[in-house]
Order: sequence, then C-alpha cells, then structure tokens
Amino acid sequence: MKKLLFLSLFIIGLWVALYNFKGLANQGEFDSIVINFREDVPTSVISKQLVAITKQYEKTISLNSIFSADEHIYTVSGDKTFLKLIKQSPIKKYIEYSEPNYIYNALEIPNDPDYSKQWNLHSIHIEKAWENSKGEGITVAVIDTGVSRVPDLRQTEFVEGYDFVNDHTDASDDNGHGTHVAGIIAQSTNNEYGVAGIAYNAKIMSLKVLTSGGGGTVADIAEAIRFAADHGADVINLSLGGGGESKVMKDAIDYAYSKSVVIIAAAGNSNHNAVSYPARYPKVISVSALDAAGQKTTYSNYGAGVDISAPGGSETGKIVQETINPQTGESIFVGFQGTSMAAPHVAGVAALIKASGIKEPSKVLAILKRSSRNVGEDPFNHYGAGQLDAGEAVSLAFKGQITFRDFCRWVRDNGYLNSRFWIDDGVVALFPKLLMLVGSYLLAWLLRVYFPFAWTGPLNLGLILGSSGLFFLQGIYIFDLPQWPFRVMGSSVPELANSIQGTSSLNPFLASVLVPFTLIVLLLGYGPGKSFAVGISLGVASCLTVNAVTNPAVWGMPTVNISRIFLVVNAILSFGLAWLTTKREDKTV
Repeated sequence: MKKLLFLSLFIIGLWVALYNFKGLANQGEFDSIVINFREDVPTSVISKQLVAITKQYEKTISLNSIFSADEHIYTVSGDKTFLKLIKQSPIKKYIEYSEPNYIYNALEIPNDPDYSKQWNLHSIHIEKAWENSKGEGITVAVIDTGVSRVPDLRQTEFVEGYDFVNDHTDASDDNGHGTHVAGIIAQSTNNEYGVAGIAYNAKIMSLKVLTSGGGGTVADIAEAIRFAADHGADVINLSLGGGGESKVMKDAIDYAYSKSVVIIAAAGNSNHNAVSYPARYPKVISVSALDAAGQKTTYSNYGAGVDISAPGGSETGKIVQETINPQTGESIFVGFQGTSMAAPHVAGVAALIKASGIKEPSKVLAILKRSSRNVGEDPFNHYGAGQLDAGEAVSLAFKGQITFRDFCRWVRDNGYLNSRFWIDDGVVALFPKLLMLVGSYLLAWLLRVYFPFAWTGPLNLGLILGSSGLFFLQGIYIFDLPQWPFRVMGSSVPELANSIQGTSSLNPFLASVLVPFTLIVLLLGYGPGKSFAVGISLGVASCLTVNAVTNPAVWGMPTVNISRIFLVVNAILSFGLAWLTTKREDKTV
C-alpha cells in the first residue's frame, strides 16, 4: 500500500507541475486565430458552424483569402483564451486544427545604421544566407597590407597573424586596403555601428605582405600562404596580383590546397582578356568584379581563368566599409572599387559554406558555381560560372544535412512536440493521455501483487494500445500525406472511432468491455496473445476511467451522468476480466 500511495502522490505532483508549466520561451505574438476545417466536412456544415461562432462569440470569421476556400482555412480575431474556447467547443469535431495566427517579420536585418548603403550585400542575398550560417568557427586569412582594429572590427575575433614586410607579429595596416578587405569579410555586425560584414562570426588572420605603398614580393606572399595553412586558416583571400608565373607561389598554393584551404584571389583591374597571378593558378578561385547593376565593371579582367563574379563597385556605386586613413591613421568609412573588393565577397561566402561542415576546396568551388546566378550569353567569360549568390550557396551547402536548426524546426512544426503545444494550454490535453498510460501500469502492478506474472512485450504493447495509444503521432503533419493514419495509430482502442470520424464522443462498442472480452476469448489458448489481451483489458480500464472524469461523452447516451456511469461500469468490468483471466493462470504469463 505504501508503494501505491507513493505512486499516487507522484502522479498528482506531476499533474500539478505540468498544469502550471508555461513553456520555455515566448513563441510569438498573435491577435487572430487560424481555423482549418477538415476537408471531408461539407461546405453547408461549415457555413452553419461559422454562423454558430458568430452568434456565440460575437466575432466575425472569414476566409483568409479567396484562395483559401478549397483548403477551408478561416481566420478570426482572438487571443489565447479564445483559442482555448474554440478547442473545447463542440465545433472542434469539424476542425482539423486551430492555432495562433502568429505574426512573422522580415529576415534578419542588421542594426548597423549604414547597412542600407551596402547594395553589394543585398545583391548577393546575404540575409538568406544568414539564416543558416554566419561563419562560426572559420578562420579567414587576409593576405594584404595588414588589418587594423578599427571600431567596426572590435567585435570581430582575430587570431595570430604576422607582418612579413617588417618581420614582426604586429600585422596592423598602414595603407587602408587590407582593413577594407577584412571589413567586407567579417566587419563587426549587429553592433549598432557602421556597416555589416558577410561572415561576421568568422575569425580574421591578418598577414601583412604589402607595404604602405601597396607593393609586395612573391616570396613574402608565398610564405604568408604557408603560414596561413599551418596556423589553422580555412580560407585565404588574396586581393592582390601581378604578372609572371612563380614556382614558389605555385608550390605554396598547392601546399595550402592540400591542407583543405580555400584560396580566393582577385582577377585584376586591367580590363585584360586574362586574369593576373595568383588568380590564374588552377587551385585558386578567381573573381571578376560587378557593378551595382550586375554588369562587369570597366576595369575588371575577364576571360581565361575567371571562376565567378562578385560585387566590386564602380564610380557610381562603391563598396563601403570602415578602414584607416593612411595619412592620419584614423578610422574612416570609405567606398573602394576593384576586383580587390570582389574577391573578399567570395571569401566571406566560402567561410559561410565551410561553416556548414564542407571542408574540401573542390566542393566549396562546386557549390559556389552551382549556386551562382547564370548570366546567359557570356562569350568573353566576364562572369565565369555566374554572379555570386550567398543565399543559394549556403542553402545548397546545408541541403540534405540535419542541422540543429532543422531539428528545432521539426520539433516546432509537429504535434505534441510542437513548442506551442506546451504554451497554448496543450499540457492540459496531454495530461489525460499520460494518466491513462500510467494508470494502466498501476493496474497491472496491482494485479501482479496478487498473481505474479512476467512483464512481456505483448503485455506492454497491450497496455499502451488499450490506454493511450501512440498518442504523440496524432499531431504529426507531413506534407502531401493524409493525416488519418497518424490519428489512428495515435489512438487507444476505445478512441479509434473518434480519430476516424473526427468526433469527441466515444463509441459505446469500442469504449466497453466488448473488445477486451473478444480478444481474451480468441487468444486465451496462446500465451503471448493472452498477455496482449490482458494488457488491452487493463489499458481499456484505465482509458475509460480517465474519460469518465475528463470526457464523459458516449454516443447514444442521453445525459453526461449516464455516460459517466457507463464508462465506470465498463472500466470495472474490463479490470475484473483481466483479474479473472490472470487468476486462472497456473504459471507466469
């Protein structure tokens, strides 16, 4: 008896906790409700129900739009309390589901005040890319004139770099070019200051190889490439170039490529029909420049070697980032143009792609090419594979991967796992199901005290199907699949008719001792089958008992009290049937 008392107190405590649980987080705001009538409900019946709602609640319910008629989707003003009333009203038997008409907002827009000036980020659909990736865990090496920690880079994480021009660890910028390039890649974003960057959660590795005048040697650049590969860089940006093939440069590029580093370089600014080095090397992604209209700029190199095109700016629309004034050393927001600006756009998107888990440079390039916007006729190869599209590239990178975000969306959108369920009084609906299931096991435990038997698989299955069924399946909605199989599988034996016919009233034949009695008669001579039938009988007893309290509605019964008596009597008969069947056993079931 002490054990039974303890279990009873535990169940009561669990009910109190669940009843008062209000959810982990606010799931959104709404001031109206969506009501989706079942597709098998005739239009005439729906019309009557709409009139009933209007009269009973003094609210106007209407189709969401002229396109909602076939789907029977209506909206009505209301709050959480009204939603609860709808779910508990007689009309619920005609409804597939009713839910808050949540208010959604536009995709993430940074609060950086000058973000609106960054036409270049809008043109590559960066906001769509940010839905899945912001470059977390990726390091981008900027091999340039150095990078200075201007105010709009102070929230950007930096890793160890090096100054190969002056041979010391401080790789600050004394020209402004490198800081501007780094800003395109990872300018501090959502800091209510300045502008935004593409992969703003990525880390920057500053490697200075160019002097204050903008020039640098092949030996320093090659050494910087090796340094980046050896110190954890995932992406290298080379907004520099010149003429002349170099073995030391090629070897450094091959070395970095062998360590899965993605290398991006500017095509050059001479309007020549061939890209410059190092963009010309096969294992380097070469980037030509676009203006604000999406056309090749007048200065950009093109032709052999161009892999993809990206915003580089022009006189009428430059690329704005924060950098330093080389004369004063002070920070300044300024617009630059050049393929030097186009390359870091691709480097930033490569960081977003790599953050998805794709490591190999060849796969990153394949995603960049497949996701780019095709230009159509391009006889001189101005655009390579096409125009950079960050949104499509990141979507393609994440396609087919089950990410934590995807899991959360699935949890949000499905049935009892729906987070809204735990906020919009769904716990109250869940409690009876849990009580039915726990009750069936309590009855089995009580029976086992007097007539010891084994906890077999068939017995457990019978307890579940007889009491609550696989109730969590009832709320699952899968696009283009009918819902009725989930409703049936999610119902207990006494509630099968409710799920099939969409009513809240129990069928007097299923919600009685008849089903357990029939199963026991049929399976009495078969051990596992008999265990299953006993489990069904105990489960039905628990289900009917709980329904007698929470939902005493039975077809054909004139009053609620008569329905309640019917359910209680049949619950007792079902338990008694299981008792008698187990008592006759001479050995463990």
